Amino acid sequence: MTHQKITIPTAALILGAAGLIPFVWGALTYLNDTLALWGTEVLGPRFVGPYIQLFYGSVILSFMSGVLWGFATKADGRQATLCYALSVIPALWAFFMTGGGPTGAASNLISGFIGLLLLDYCFFKWGLTPPWWMQLRVFLTSVVILCLGIGVVM
Repeated sequence: MTHQKITIPTAALILGAAGLIPFVWGALTYLNDTLALWGTEVLGPRFVGPYIQLFYGSVILSFMSGVLWGFATKADGRQATLCYALSVIPALWAFFMTGGGPTGAASNLISGFIGLLLLDYCFFKWGLTPPWWMQLRVFLTSVVILCLGIGVVM
């Protein structure tokens, strides 16, 4: 029995990695005051530290709800109903759970991204995603959680 290597499409990998930039940039500006000052002066205060991570994290959770909704279109009957219902959870989580200060919001986003990864896995196991989906999602989610975690502990 031979196993085929599953390759993430180049465009999906590049765009997914590019989507990490605001998380990584936010973490770097947490860790480096000089970089944070430069970013604040050049880009504005909304684009450094917790501000970029929290706003962008909410956007990405909402975007991923749309991705899951798209996967739900491949299901039928009760499974489709379940998938549509599950697909809105990340967006609702982002909407309701990202207030109350940067540390709490970042902690809640971490929980939201972990929950999203569990939903990704369910949709994957149900055969609704591309075969490379979990390989990409584990990588992206790991980086997101690491970057948000820096904001929680700083």
